[in-house]
Amino acid sequence: MDKALLVIDMLNDFVHPQGTLYFPQGEAIIPNIDAKIIRYRTEGNLIVYICDSHDLDDKEFDRFPPHAVKGTSGAAVIFELAPLQNEMIVEKQRYSGFYNTNLINFLRRVDNPIVEVVGVCTSICVMDTVGGLVNRDYKVVVPRDCVADFDQEMHEFALKRMKNIYGAEIV
Repeated sequence: MDKALLVIDMLNDFVHPQGTLYFPQGEAIIPNIDAKIIRYRTEGNLIVYICDSHDLDDKEFDRFPPHAVKGTSGAAVIFELAPLQNEMIVEKQRYSGFYNTNLINFLRRVDNPIVEVVGVCTSICVMDTVGGLVNRDYKVVVPRDCVADFDQEMHEFALKRMKNIYGAEIV
């Protein structure tokens, strides 16, 4: 294994039409992410699903409507991209996949990996997790057709920041 794929917040509440914070751009990238997951599985590379998982009284709900509440269908990875039993799931309560999680332990299983990051939202959880990867000296790739945001202007800003400030490769 020399690569890792981080699948961020491809949850019912974000990318399913019945989701609390659904936005169509998130749903549109599902086929691209599915193809990427299939390739990683075929190659035997690491796949980690990073999933929002909130308590009912989470402070984030001061800024956003309740979403991805632990134990609800909204907090589940969408059916089309569901993890296999041997694939890792990291539950997070904040924007970064590193904050108060064991993500780094999974990444240490791969020697000097190239980490590819896909999912939603580009300007929030994707960008914060990419920043955490860069701060830990990982080489990061973000495929433009596998990330989305509810705000196109912020999406473009995040891609530019990840490239120009973090040094991530945007492909």
